[in-house]
Amino acid sequence: MDITLALPESSKPSSMRQVITALRAQKLDITHDHKNWGDWIRLAGCETVISIECNHGLTSSATVEHSDDDSEDILPAIYRAFHQLGWIGIDEDGEFQLL
Repeated sequence: MDITLALPESSKPSSMRQVITALRAQKLDITHDHKNWGDWIRLAGCETVISIECNHGLTSSATVEHSDDDSEDILPAIYRAFHQLGWIGIDEDGEFQLL
């Protein structure tokens, strides 16, 4: 299942450092893979990954590629991390708060 996360249009982009710090504050064991075409956040022991559109170290959009085989605690922890940065979720029904 893919979940889009984004900053509201009126917000300033987050730095990759802020995103990584917020995820680690939720006790997630992550690694950051920087590629020319995008950044990936991998969670230790999980199939769930976060792909992030990053431009000069700044980001305002990400996609969580959530695996149903992973712990039920992973997705709420990811939501809390991005909520702390002021991000929202977007699905087929529209925008939703990351609580």
